[in-house]
Amino acid sequence: MANYYCRFCGSRFANVSSLTSSTCPRHPLGGHKGKHELYEGSEKSRYTCKYCGYTAASISSLTSMTCVRHPDGAHKGKHSPAL
Repeated sequence: MANYYCRFCGSRFANVSSLTSSTCPRHPLGGHKGKHELYEGSEKSRYTCKYCGYTAASISSLTSMTCVRHPDGAHKGKHSPAL
């Protein structure tokens, strides 16, 4: 059975419909101000931030911290997983 992950918070869902129907606590517009969005990459043992190269064991861990090279400015946005 495949797992589907939100690219903003790393929450795991059994199907895409469930993922896109609920709000995300780490949405860029603010907590619960937008829906979860599908991470389109594959499951990996380590996830890398597409802005700075930082790695973490899960999407959830990666996206919980701010990024020094975020496009909005240093520490003004969270790490974002590369595909």
